[in-house]
Amino acid sequence: MKAELTGPQPAPEMLDLAHRLAGFMVDRDWARLDQIFFPEGVTILENFPPYLFEGRRAGQAWAEAFCAYARDLSDLVYAFGPAENVSRSGPRQYFTLPTRWTGCVSGVEFTERGGWQFLLQQHHGVWRLRGYGWAVTEVHSPRTMDGPAG
Repeated sequence: MKAELTGPQPAPEMLDLAHRLAGFMVDRDWARLDQIFFPEGVTILENFPPYLFEGRRAGQAWAEAFCAYARDLSDLVYAFGPAENVSRSGPRQYFTLPTRWTGCVSGVEFTERGGWQFLLQQHHGVWRLRGYGWAVTEVHSPRTMDGPAG
């Protein structure tokens, strides 16, 4: 059964940026990141070092750091829930995507749930990623089954 949407949803081209970003995390295909980031700089808050990426090279620095962080990750699969807290102000669009990741870390299966805050900004009429923040709310694995992340 399909979930009922409770509010407005971002346009498909906006959600495409989130899918391209997550797709890069799955397959490390650098072509997915082509023209995804706002050229005047982005701000990214992540759960891996150095945690904060900002400025004109932030997208590149984030991608390099993610690849180093994810070297023991395999079989990644993501799923987005309906967007929440969707709002727009001029050339900027904000929304939050509930997200579930599954995969293996060093051969051990895991499920991670969290939320992605996205801020998009138009650049010459095209939406680009201006910033995002990732927050883990729950992690489960057969080894730990530790419930909410701390």
